[in-house]
Amino acid sequence: MSDHAHDPEHAAPGEWRKLAFLAAISGGLGLLSLVAEHFSGTGSPWTLVLVAGSCLAGGWDAAIDGWAALKERRVDVHLLMIVVAVGAWFVGAQWEGALLLFLFSTAGAIEHYAMDRTRGAIDALLDKSPKHARRLGADDVETEVPVSALLPGDRIAILPGELVPADGKVLSGESAVDESNLTGEAKPALKQAGSDVAGGTLNSWGRLIVEVTRAERDSALQRIVRLIREAQDSKAPAQRAIDKWGDAYAIFALSASALFFVYLQLTAPEGLREASPLYRAMTLLVVLSPCALVLSVPSAVLAAIAAGARQGILFRGGAAVERLADVDCICFDKTGTLTAGVPEVAALEVFPEGPGRLRALSALLTLESSTTHPFAAGVVQACLKEGASQLPVQGLSNSPGQGVSGTVAGTRWSVGTREFVGGGTLPPATVAEGAIVSEVWASDGTVTIRATLVDRIRDESRSTLTALHARKIRTVMLTGDREEAAAVAAHQVGIQSYAAALTPDAKMAAIRRYSSEGHVVAMVGDGVNDAPSLAAADVAIGMGGRGSDAALESSDLVLTDDRIGRLVDAIELSRSARLAIRFNVLISIGAALGMAAYVVFRGAPLPLAVSVHEGSTIVVCLNGLRLLAHRPRR
Repeated sequence: MSDHAHDPEHAAPGEWRKLAFLAAISGGLGLLSLVAEHFSGTGSPWTLVLVAGSCLAGGWDAAIDGWAALKERRVDVHLLMIVVAVGAWFVGAQWEGALLLFLFSTAGAIEHYAMDRTRGAIDALLDKSPKHARRLGADDVETEVPVSALLPGDRIAILPGELVPADGKVLSGESAVDESNLTGEAKPALKQAGSDVAGGTLNSWGRLIVEVTRAERDSALQRIVRLIREAQDSKAPAQRAIDKWGDAYAIFALSASALFFVYLQLTAPEGLREASPLYRAMTLLVVLSPCALVLSVPSAVLAAIAAGARQGILFRGGAAVERLADVDCICFDKTGTLTAGVPEVAALEVFPEGPGRLRALSALLTLESSTTHPFAAGVVQACLKEGASQLPVQGLSNSPGQGVSGTVAGTRWSVGTREFVGGGTLPPATVAEGAIVSEVWASDGTVTIRATLVDRIRDESRSTLTALHARKIRTVMLTGDREEAAAVAAHQVGIQSYAAALTPDAKMAAIRRYSSEGHVVAMVGDGVNDAPSLAAADVAIGMGGRGSDAALESSDLVLTDDRIGRLVDAIELSRSARLAIRFNVLISIGAALGMAAYVVFRGAPLPLAVSVHEGSTIVVCLNGLRLLAHRPRR
């Protein structure tokens, strides 16, 4: 048995139609052979010709695949079926051979159809890629250009009913945009000046002027396309185990059938055809053929990947689908994960106060513009409002989890935590009671700046954690923020435990400690600083909306719309997939071993063995296919 044995997962789209056509011809000729036998008698030339035609049509595809396997010095299930069919002619059981190949080709058509449905569900998500865009020139004249020609900074016009050609920011206009193919959210999102739009989404009713922020290859849609393609090609651990022992199992099936034939030849008396050694050995070979087992995992995994993608959940492979079901401890970053991640500056203070305030704020603006930290955008906006401007920077250096340094206007500045910049102890800024307060400090050694930011808990965070606790999953918050901000956030969100003021290395060490305690750990994060801890976790979960490329590349699972509530949906889907895989494996192994025991100890007609074998294969495929209809429970 090979990776591609009886394998609709790797077949061309529409392959099932050819198999269904061949199966129909096989079945039709088989029925005609019975009619011919009725009128012409057993063994008539017309009867044999029609039976041979039925076998040829039913076994055509299997013979091609079996021959290809032989050329690669492999034994696959197609070859096993051809061997049995040929053997049936030798013992005068040509109708049983025809029935075997008819049912085998019919089951193959159904399997390919099931996988086609799964592929179709995935491809439907990827079919929203626009090909052309209306680019605006300096004089606002529209020119139609290929999407691939768009560059960051280009302005484009998007009319009602058109697909958004590229990721960008709305400059003018107002509309609602259907983002369901990226986020799984059916309700269109309102867009106006300053809003972000993603390529491949559908503009509903208004005309928008958008500035392109990403080239086509870097767009959110193309990133999702790449993630799904990777997921389709990545096998689950259970599937890798099946593939690893597949060839050995095929040799075992052939050897067991041959030994059974030799045993019967030496011990069984001559008698009825059904009791003949070769006939019973071929029957055993049919029931031991691992068709259902080969398909037990991919049928469920691919359907789960497709169902998740429709809901804004991107599994980056079969391993993630299987592993997430076992997670019993989830660690969360705070900013941008449990909180909204768009903190606003409540106070911007410069010490000592004086005429150098604008110069200091310009230095802060310059360095913050060079980082991707979640606090940076709010600080930059606050500085701009006060009239600060961005200046050239030299010698920029980054200290992960601490801050950045650089020379601005001849002066060396540091921006980051209070400890990193050497800030002093100052009285806290006045903010609303219960606010989640964070601070960004900056200093050149003589002037100190403190930006006080206020964030809020995501609307879904508390209910998500409550749902996780109900499923006996431990929750932990790991943040690099101050103890005070972490304590407030932990209390508001209802998390079980937290650790604050952590560097990226400390976060990674915490995750490894939980793993060493026997937990299967997942990490949820969205920033560059989260990449090491994501890599250390058993399952890495990235926030896909604002998530950094580093975080997404480290993730096994991506929540495309940044909705933390999707995490519970992903766990439910993963558990449903694991249940389907276990059921499939149980059915496939149970049917094979049970029928094999019956054949060995009692004897069974070949048609019964074929029916059980192909029936279990079809049940496995349909059980996996039902995951396409999986919907989150609310």
